[in-house]
Amino acid sequence: MTDNKEPVQQDENSIILERRSKLKEIREKRIAFPNNFQPDSYAEDLHLKYDGDSKETLAKKSINVLVAGRMMLKRVMGKASFATIQDTSGRIQLYVSRDLINSGKEPELYADFKRWDLGDIIGAKGKLFKTNTNELSVEVTEIILLTKALRPLPEKFHGLSNQEIKYRQRYVDLIVNEDTKQTFLRRSKIISEIRNYMQSNKFLEVETPMLHPIPGGAAARPFKTHHNSLDMEIFLRIAPELYLKRLVVGGFDRVFEINRSFRNEGLSVRHNPEFTMMEFYAAYTDYRWLMDFTESCIRQVSKLVAGSEKIEYQGKLIDFSASFDRLTLVEAIIKYSKEFSEKDLNDKEFISKTLKKVGHELPIDSGLGAYQLALFEEVAEEHIWNPTYIIDYPIEVSPLARTSDENSNLTDRFELFIAGREIANGFSELNDAEDQAERFKSQVKAKESGDEEAMYYDADFIRALEYGLPPTGGCGIGIDRLVMLLTNSASIRDVILFPQMRSET
Repeated sequence: MTDNKEPVQQDENSIILERRSKLKEIREKRIAFPNNFQPDSYAEDLHLKYDGDSKETLAKKSINVLVAGRMMLKRVMGKASFATIQDTSGRIQLYVSRDLINSGKEPELYADFKRWDLGDIIGAKGKLFKTNTNELSVEVTEIILLTKALRPLPEKFHGLSNQEIKYRQRYVDLIVNEDTKQTFLRRSKIISEIRNYMQSNKFLEVETPMLHPIPGGAAARPFKTHHNSLDMEIFLRIAPELYLKRLVVGGFDRVFEINRSFRNEGLSVRHNPEFTMMEFYAAYTDYRWLMDFTESCIRQVSKLVAGSEKIEYQGKLIDFSASFDRLTLVEAIIKYSKEFSEKDLNDKEFISKTLKKVGHELPIDSGLGAYQLALFEEVAEEHIWNPTYIIDYPIEVSPLARTSDENSNLTDRFELFIAGREIANGFSELNDAEDQAERFKSQVKAKESGDEEAMYYDADFIRALEYGLPPTGGCGIGIDRLVMLLTNSASIRDVILFPQMRSET
């Protein structure tokens, strides 16, 4: 392996040395990194506007443009050459003629151009025309080297194929891989359409703290640091939930936040310690309303971004147009495992023995609900492909959710699963301050027993509830995972511009 890579490394080093030598020569002649060129046109706009014109029609219009971008292709042919530049929107071809660009001031400009390298960033002024092959191009009258690239781009036929390098050097990945670029353009559109949907439904966008004196809003291990001026321990937020509910107490009936959250957990194809969620809260609603609203939101975003309510993900169809299924934990386990009866799933000892067979053990004082959830995660979750709400979660695994009126062991809570992974989590909010205080106390006991993901006691949040939280529904949607679905991406790292990686050293 090392022997195969060594020559490549040496070649790259020699290229870098050669380019540094060119840069040195440039520094001796002129300003090496000029900042006096401003383009007035983008490649995509020019193609959309003029690709349909004939060669003759375009010549009559006599359109002058200023364009800039990274040189991706170059063909030198004696007194005239072609180059292709890439800007943020796409690519356009330049026709560079010695007779047109050489002047009294810079008689050697064409010779200099021939020595410029792929990856260099250049600016050009000229007239639009069509080549004999009908390709829209710029007949260059002025050209300038704006930035000398010292490192070569990946070899054009192989591109940037090493997955780890793509994640570490996303800047290169975006230059050479159009699919990557399109993924993140679509991600931006997804977030934009979610924001539009929320605002059109009278939700107020807000910002809540990312630094929390007490981590809360989810069962997760937080990142912690120290605030020097205040001399106190402080945590990166694991969820914005408790602050958003404080705002509902304050009278903002509908709020949402597209937020960054942080959880000190492992890395996987579906987990990154820093991730994006959209959380929203609506007064005078419940978890059933939330399910309908979340379903409608996802359906609308899919239609606007993917162009259809039916998408393909990893070779299989996902249909957002049909009503999402709704199953309890027990119903889902029976449906997807087919080896357990309802009687089995109400037998804590039976489930415990089943879990031990796959190396999954729970604290001895865990209730039946915790065992059912653990079994669901082991045998059913990954098999749920079509959009499905798992509803009526046990109270012991839902410390912030309202207790069901029909069954005091359950809560008015759901989780949405699509393609084998959780996409959203929502519930009717617990607005009983005394009940919430007791659940916090139970979480503290669990933490003292060694559960690092258990919640802290948040006295200020209890105080807020004591002022009165109206009946409220709240939900969090995992933006990264939703983007994975709508861009047909297999890993969460494919949809995060700069995913967390191990240190290179």
